[in-house]
Amino acid sequence: MRIPAHSVCTAVRDDIVAGVYERGSRLTEEVLARRYGVSRVPVREALRTLEAEGFVVTRRHAGACVAEPTEQEAADVLEMRVLLEPLGAARAARRRTEAHLKVLRGLVRLGQERARRGHSDDLRSLGGWFHETLAQASGSPSLIAVLTQLRHKIAWMYAVQLPPGPADSWAEHGAITDAVARGDAERARALTALHAERAVGAHRLRFSAAVDRVRTSQHVVNMSGPRL
Repeated sequence: MRIPAHSVCTAVRDDIVAGVYERGSRLTEEVLARRYGVSRVPVREALRTLEAEGFVVTRRHAGACVAEPTEQEAADVLEMRVLLEPLGAARAARRRTEAHLKVLRGLVRLGQERARRGHSDDLRSLGGWFHETLAQASGSPSLIAVLTQLRHKIAWMYAVQLPPGPADSWAEHGAITDAVARGDAERARALTALHAERAVGAHRLRFSAAVDRVRTSQHVVNMSGPRL
């Protein structure tokens, strides 16, 4: 697998989010450089960026490792998204372009159609594109960057269950789009806040203290060796 050097950070992050590298596992420059077909220099730069983003930590005697977020850190990330997405929607109502509206409306139409037909796999990706486009429409590079990073972290930390009534969720997307189209910042903010709060219940941690205790216990048993 060979990728452009400037895309190494994205590739490593995507693999962390996808679970290719487990929490706590080592990330050696040599192995990563070989995997992505680049020199160790862009890998080193990528690891620095990912450490700043919270995906990687540097440990004494171990080097770079995939971070192991606590349940509280995971909860904080989800709360930040709930607080910031409404701000993005309000700004989108003031700054959106016709191109943004065209994409948002197209996604809503597709989402509502897929929801009626029960195409759950499509709905997850369409929902992600909707929220990404809504953030882009805010016209705020710093806010877009933060929301993008939060989406990556949430995808890494949480499994998301589709709501039992996906049509209702896409009706909410449609209402948000209408508010943005009308330039009604306060309504866009309020609708997005309600939508985000309802979505929290669909998020399930991919890890927990109980799961970690079981893994630790199993690790101790496996490493103890046979008793003679």
